[in-house]
Amino acid sequence: MNRYEFLKSMGLTGAALMAALTSCVHDDDSVVNALTISPVQSGTTTTPATSTTATTPTTSTTTATGNGTDLSAIKNRLLTVDLSSQAASELKKVGGYIAQSGIVVAQVSAGVYVAVTQTCSHEPKKQVIFNVSEFYCTAHGARFDLTGKGKNSFGSRGIAVYKVATDGLTLVVYS
Repeated sequence: MNRYEFLKSMGLTGAALMAALTSCVHDDDSVVNALTISPVQSGTTTTPATSTTATTPTTSTTTATGNGTDLSAIKNRLLTVDLSSQAASELKKVGGYIAQSGIVVAQVSAGVYVAVTQTCSHEPKKQVIFNVSEFYCTAHGARFDLTGKGKNSFGSRGIAVYKVATDGLTLVVYS
């Protein structure tokens, strides 16, 4: 049941329904319809450095890329993805993402991956996706940058970002 259906079931109609539906929207919020945004075009995305470290309210992330990375030494694995598998086909293109085991992994630029929790901090719904150059919750429009920092009032609490390492064949998400 979404908010509209809930409010209607409570007997709200007309102007009262519209007032209730718009009461938690702020001027700085922008809602992005994730289903109608065009795919990332080459050369139009914000490209983070190949190796970054950023602190968020709950965790930190290190995005490691390149061949020669020793994945066997990684402890606290949360997710392991075989990049050659059909299930990971979306990760083969810049702007592509997968959501698996409560984690969203996206290729944000050529060979650079970022992983975040799929659970939104606005309300605990597993509806976070990657959308062009940011993470976006399809439930209420919470937006988050690549470091997990909120970009609007719905995303103000940020989301957890995980460490990612890849050797080009396998991708490991860990804490």
